[in-house]
Amino acid sequence: QVQLVESGGGLVQPGGSLRLSCAASGFTFSRSSMYWVRQAPGKGLEWVSSIYPGGRITGYIDSVKGRFTISRDNAKNTLYLQMNDLKSEDTAVYYCAKDPSGNTRGQGTQVTISS
Repeated sequence: QVQLVESGGGLVQPGGSLRLSCAASGFTFSRSSMYWVRQAPGKGLEWVSSIYPGGRITGYIDSVKGRFTISRDNAKNTLYLQMNDLKSEDTAVYYCAKDPSGNTRGQGTQVTISS
């Protein structure tokens, strides 16, 4: 069965950085587009970023463009999200997902931005 396991979240100050990882198994990762979605306190799931199977085509929500970078290592079945210049509004649970709506996603990792 599909398993997605996120890691790398934590508490950082505004302007800081974090790198999220997602270990994938149970499906052909190298042939799958992958996504990061997030859920801020009291809000619904929000698509953050996408990456095509080859890794060269990516997409981002406007609020993170220039600050976040999605990448993947198909040899390791792992998805990444490098997050720089973090802001308080980035505080959320971040999920790795197989679809942009987050219907098939992992358990999530908490990212908290606070001084």
